[in-house]
Amino acid sequence: MVDLAFAENRFGLGPRGDAAAGVAGDPRGWAAAQLRGTQPQLAGVPSRREVAEGLADYLQMQREAKMEARDVTPAPAAMMTRADMPKDGAAKVKKEVSPEVKAARREGRDTYARMVGARVNAALTSDTPFLERLTHFWANHFAVSAQKQTTLGFAGLLEMEAIRPHVNGRFGDMLLAVERHPAMLFYLDQAQSIGPNSMFGQRAAARGNNRGLNENLAREILELHTLGVRTGYAQADVTEFARALTGWTVAGISRGPGGRFASGEPGDFACVDLLHEPGARTIIGRRYAEGGEAQGRAVLETLATHPATARHIATKLTRHFAADDPPPAMVARLEQAFLKSGGDLPTVYRALIDSPEAWDPASVKFRSPWDWTVASLRAVGIKSLEPMVSVGTFRELGQPVWMPPSPAGWDDDAASWAGPDALVRRVEAAQRIALRAGDRVDARALAPTLLGRRLSDTTKTAIARSESPITGLALLLASPEMLRR
Repeated sequence: MVDLAFAENRFGLGPRGDAAAGVAGDPRGWAAAQLRGTQPQLAGVPSRREVAEGLADYLQMQREAKMEARDVTPAPAAMMTRADMPKDGAAKVKKEVSPEVKAARREGRDTYARMVGARVNAALTSDTPFLERLTHFWANHFAVSAQKQTTLGFAGLLEMEAIRPHVNGRFGDMLLAVERHPAMLFYLDQAQSIGPNSMFGQRAAARGNNRGLNENLAREILELHTLGVRTGYAQADVTEFARALTGWTVAGISRGPGGRFASGEPGDFACVDLLHEPGARTIIGRRYAEGGEAQGRAVLETLATHPATARHIATKLTRHFAADDPPPAMVARLEQAFLKSGGDLPTVYRALIDSPEAWDPASVKFRSPWDWTVASLRAVGIKSLEPMVSVGTFRELGQPVWMPPSPAGWDDDAASWAGPDALVRRVEAAQRIALRAGDRVDARALAPTLLGRRLSDTTKTAIARSESPITGLALLLASPEMLRR
């Protein structure tokens, strides 16, 4: 038998410390009611235009710096004195970064920190934590990394502009919004992809400058965002899909020919016909007529409701909410809900809530650093963090926000997060959170609210015997029950 605390931990972000006791209420009703709620407005988030103009200024300064560097000719090694020579004896010129470029980089990092802070604070205060968890799930499914300068400011906007508005809508709408977003177009280098037989591609080839076709976005859409690996598509399908997507770029940011020829406000999606590979395409056995942007959109519409996509999404949702080894019956249930509804996400979420496997207390999920930190902060009543504190906290715990190691996103299993070093870091973080909360939080009273029936006698005894309220709270936050959901 499960209780409300179980639902809040498994489906939400963990109970808030000021909530009612975690054993009361209707767990399934609580989860279902979340789908009728709304997500919080994120405060302090910069506009897309602001981010785009900042990136455009940075890229322009970089170009100017390179031009200036070419104008500076170093003295020949033979004319250098011994004091001028580098230790390895080679004549080298140190690249100096201008104050303007350094300032632009700081501005980019500040923009990133503001958005991380907004995300954290929304998670800490949300009254619809199931929707927040789903938003975080989809942001990891459509992963981009803010480690590139071109995506530093846009990575957070991808979640805020392309995922949050569609988290309770159709998968196909979310898919289209994500793939057209500047974060994805820059992260996977689609903004620089040019059809070899496009008008621009042919002109460039005539000058001896063969512009290449970039397959990154097409490959990741098929492999990660929709069908999944080993689902029947071939390399030829990847190449043809990449050709269908040529011309998809970002306006107002001069980075290659796409930026120069695109029209629209800075940061807007644009499709430049001059760069689009002409001709009809055949992808996974289906023919798509020539049609510029419409060709790529038509492929996405097909992929959004493909049976392989349904199974891929169902498997990932089941792994996230039920078990590292997804139960086949639950996967099949969510897959059918996806297919019958045409990718209507609330229908899939209701099938998730109705699945008994998701409510099995014996099947636990180990919390990622993000999950555990948010749950711990909510538990002690902290409702906001400074942006740079938020950035530093998740970096220290090994899961910096919007910086996964690859387009596949962060792993969603215990093996990735339960290592000895990671556990030591969490114990240290639990102590810092407990110190911040101070003596105002009584861990003995808080434990039943947070853990409900999962609270063990061992944890209760450890808290009761702790030498101080702060130590007791740290023990609770680092307890085996709190590390899992």
